[in-house]
This record gives sequence, C-alpha cells and structure tokens, in this order.
Amino acid sequence: MHPSSLKKYRPFPTVDLPDRTWPDAVIDHAPVWCSVDLRDGNQALPQPMSVEEKLEFFDLLCRVGFKQIEIGFPSAADTEFNFCRRLIEEGRIPDDVTIQILVQTREHLIRRSFEAIAGAKQAIVHIYNSTSPLQRRVTFNDASRDQIRDIAVAGARLVKELVPSIPDTRVTLQYSPESFSDTELDFSLECCDAVAEVWQPTPDNKLIVNLPATVEWTTPNVHADQIEWMCRHLKTRELLLVSLHTHNDRGTGTAATELALMAGADRVEGTLFGNGERTGNLDIVNVALNMNSHGIDTGLDFSDLPRLREAYERVTRMSVPDRLPYAGELVFTAFSGSHQDAIKKGLDRRAKEAEVDPGLAWGVPYMTIDPRDIGRSYEAIIRINSQSGKGGVAYILDREHGLDLPKTMHPQVGKKIYDLADERGRELTIDEIRDAFHEFFANVETPLSVTDYELIHHSVEKGRVDCTAAIVIDGEEKRISGNGNGPINAFVHALENAGLKDLKVTDYRSHAVRGGSDATAASYVQVQHDDGRILWGCGIDPSIEMAGLKALVTAWNLLR
Repeated sequence: MHPSSLKKYRPFPTVDLPDRTWPDAVIDHAPVWCSVDLRDGNQALPQPMSVEEKLEFFDLLCRVGFKQIEIGFPSAADTEFNFCRRLIEEGRIPDDVTIQILVQTREHLIRRSFEAIAGAKQAIVHIYNSTSPLQRRVTFNDASRDQIRDIAVAGARLVKELVPSIPDTRVTLQYSPESFSDTELDFSLECCDAVAEVWQPTPDNKLIVNLPATVEWTTPNVHADQIEWMCRHLKTRELLLVSLHTHNDRGTGTAATELALMAGADRVEGTLFGNGERTGNLDIVNVALNMNSHGIDTGLDFSDLPRLREAYERVTRMSVPDRLPYAGELVFTAFSGSHQDAIKKGLDRRAKEAEVDPGLAWGVPYMTIDPRDIGRSYEAIIRINSQSGKGGVAYILDREHGLDLPKTMHPQVGKKIYDLADERGRELTIDEIRDAFHEFFANVETPLSVTDYELIHHSVEKGRVDCTAAIVIDGEEKRISGNGNGPINAFVHALENAGLKDLKVTDYRSHAVRGGSDATAASYVQVQHDDGRILWGCGIDPSIEMAGLKALVTAWNLLR
C-alpha cells in the first residue's frame, strides 16, 4: 500500500478493561459447537450444492459429531426451504441433533421459517439485524439506535408468538447483533438485553447470544476484551449461551476464537476447513484439533481427516489449501534436510520408548500431533526436492522400501538423490527415489559383474572360505578364485588374484528387506580405494551371500 493511501485509515479503538482476566485463563473444555457450513449460499460457494449434496453434507456433519447444525436460510429460496423439509419429513435428523435456521428480523421471513421447521424435534431460530454505526448509517439510511434496537425486539416478539404454532418443536432463540465486532459495546449490550427481556430465558431454555465478528477489524486480544466485557455486563448471563462467530479478514480467526473462549464464551460457530464469505469463517477442524493436541475431548471426530476432506472437496468443489493446519496436503511433510533428520530421529526414538511406556506423551520434532490420530500416515511425512537432506532420502528408503541404509551411507545417497531432484526441477516421488537408488547404488554391474560363485567352507581351518566365482570385467568373462575368513573377504582376495588390487573392505552390513519376499536380502559394503576415497555399494538378492558379493561389486564399480 502506498503511504499516501494510509491517510484514509484509522486505528481501531480498544476496550477499556484494565482488569481483564482472560489472559490468565486456560482452555480446559470444549465449547458447544455449531456448524454453519450449510448457511445461505452454502457458505459462499461459487457453485452452490444441490439438495442431494446438502443432504450428504448434513449426514457427514452428524457423523463428525456436531449436535447443532445450521442448515441454511429456508425463507430465502425454495431450494433452502425444500432441503429443510426433506430433513424433517424423511427423518434424517438424529434425535440428539438440533437444526438451526437463519433469518433476518423481518416478519414475512420469520413466518416462512416457522413453516419450514414445523415437525422438527428441536430447532434454533437464529434472528439477526445489523447494529454497527456504519451499517446504521449506510444500510439503514442513518437509522437511530432506538430504531435498530426495536427491530431486534420485534423479531424476538414474533418468534415467541409463533412458538405455539409448532407445539411439537422445541424452539430455542438465537440473536445476533450483526457486525458486533464494530458496534459500540454498550449498544450491543442494549440490544441483547432487550431481546432477553422479551424471550425470558430459563435454565432449561437458554437464549443464545451470538456475538459475530462479521468483519475482523482488529487484533484478537481486542475481540477477547469485547467478549469479556459483554459476559460481565449481560443482565441474565447465567441464562445465556454466549456464542462466537469469527471471520478471518485479518487471518486471525482461530486466535480470536481461542482468546474469546478464554474470555468466557460458551459456544462456537464455524465451518469445516474455514469456508465462508470473503476470507472465510472459523476453521472448526483447526480449533478442535488444537484442543485435542492439549488432551481436551471436543466431542468431534476428525480421526479420518483425509476422507472428510475428500467428501468436502467433492460436494463443495472447493480445495483445501496445501498448508492449511492439520488438513493440508503438506502440513505433515518436510522438505528441509534438518527437519527430516529430526523427524526421523524423533519417530525412531519414540517407537522404542513407547514399547516400554505405552502411555508416553507425544513428542516428535516439528509435529504437534501424531498424524495417525487424524488418519494421516508416516509414509508421506518426508518428501524430497532439491532442498532436502540425506536423512530424508534414507527415511523414505527405510519406511517405504524396507532398505535400512547404514548411517555413513546417507550422505552419499542423499546428495545423488537431491541433485537429481535439482536437475529435474521438482519433487521426486517415492517410487522415483527407489528407482534412482537401484540405478545408482544397488546391483550396479558395469564394468564388473559377478554371474556365479561357489563357496567351500574349510572343515579343518574354522572360518576359512574358498571362493570360486564367474565374473565379467569390461565385457570379458573370467573365473577367479581366492580364500579368506568369510565370503566377502574370500571374494576380495579372488579379485586381487585377478589383478584387481586397488580397494579394501572397511565395513559390511546386511538385513532382510522389509515388505518384500522373506528370502530377499540387502547387503551394504563400504570400500576404500587406494587413493583414499570411501564409498558404499548395495547388493540385493534372494541369497544373502550373493547380496554381499553384489554389494562389493557395486562399490568397486562406483569407484571407477
């Protein structure tokens, strides 16, 4: 923004609350949750859902565990009205779920809304009217505060009058001073108290006072001050549920909600993955999983988040951003080498410690929760591009392909793989990493290959082995022989006897390949050239002895 543009903006006023208590509060229990995913316009979808898709989405929200679900604006359009009627007439609303409908405080709309909810076991009628100075001036043509308050009161009276017309439905009233976030606090209080005076809430039928940050004008701490101020001053606070409805214009909707819960709110409205007008509503998945990460039971089940995300993207035709907390494709991945190394070490150490202490508190670097708890898997945690490190490549070869590389082999393999990613200018898939490892580091057969071998173990001289092998060197077939204190040592001596004398074996490892045939073995041989270079080679074969010889041959070839 150009400096000259700043003249049109003003700081947002703060709240005079010097004895605020919310900064010392701790969130230790879940609020009442209300999904507003099905709000009018299906929460601002470019292509609104069909009735069938809305029915599928409603069923999905019920399975997640929402007990209050706003189903839309049935007085606004026939589609919305028919959706509400189908939910009721087809018996699709579970007994413990309350539907909520949204309606402006206008008489004909309220009456139509009551027609829509007739026959429901329980319903929340959510009335609202804009209250901010800006809305009073612009939308209501300089209406007075008294006129705006009277709109709210008239709406509450009409709802109360209509309740007996649907005697089989338990009706709860919800009132929102829309644009609460930039309404004078004393006027928001005046409107809410006036509605409560009409409704006469009881302990068994509380009034929901929803205080929406319809536009996020300021920092989350000011929003928390507003909520605490209201909670202190509402006349019948003990008979009210103070509800939050944050937006995300400044990108702090989650923080504003969490601080407002600390300030005394009882209830939260939001959507899956934060869909909503402009920059979106509160992301309930985010807030609920934040609570889960602190050991708080939220009553919502996000244990299969990938399936939930798939259904959401299919019926809404919206995409979940790759970096969205918890749900994004990349939030449990690491491209950075140092992050990859720390994650691998953390996962390996935790696996060992959890065997001793199954109740061990979660603790892995860079991951606030266990991905498996929300249906994600470890296999996708580390991904490889040109900025990745040696540990990430080793992690994928181990976890995905059952190849447990010696640690001192990691730099040799890691550099080659991320050089390949740099050359291709993109991330490598796990299969491409496997293929590259096999091409460059396993069973490399040029210029030297071993085609057959025979080992004879000495019966008199314990531990000594005679090795006879068929090799091909630079296209020429040869038979070589030698002996030593094991198959690898005997083969090295056979190579030396054939004039190939420029290396010595400095390390050897082997293991069964996990996830493959039980008969498949992987061997790793480290060799040192006469010029001082040290390299590893890998051999993979059903025979562990042949795997060792192939590993040695690979290392020899890599030194050429």
